[in-house]
Amino acid sequence: MYRVLLPVDVNESRALAQAEYVATLPDAANAVEALLLFVFDETSDDVPDEHRRFNTATRVGAVRRASERLEEAGVDVNVLEESGDPVDRILETADERAVESIVVGGRKRSAVGKAVFGSVAQDVLRGTSLPVVVTGSREE
Repeated sequence: MYRVLLPVDVNESRALAQAEYVATLPDAANAVEALLLFVFDETSDDVPDEHRRFNTATRVGAVRRASERLEEAGVDVNVLEESGDPVDRILETADERAVESIVVGGRKRSAVGKAVFGSVAQDVLRGTSLPVVVTGSREE
């Protein structure tokens, strides 16, 4: 079984793009296990307090939508949740769960925006030796 980690944030469009990529992997329904990871952190401003209080990732719309898309494609899905620094949690989860690759949702940012604000995707790319796929947003 090919195990892939999809760290998602609250943006449904990016989460769907990540799920769509995984759903279209060769023989995904029979050979892929998707681990959807949502990290609760101090920057999760778009997540209502009641969701953060209980750390219930399945209540986050982006997690639900990505999970639904993967299940429609017949992909085995497990939803994981962590708290703390997103990059650290992503890299630790990838290591602990022995994933073969990581699929992150990228944002369009200027070079200055990347330098000033950093990028989870960029830090994940630099922090792992695993293959990392960066998807964009899914236009609906």
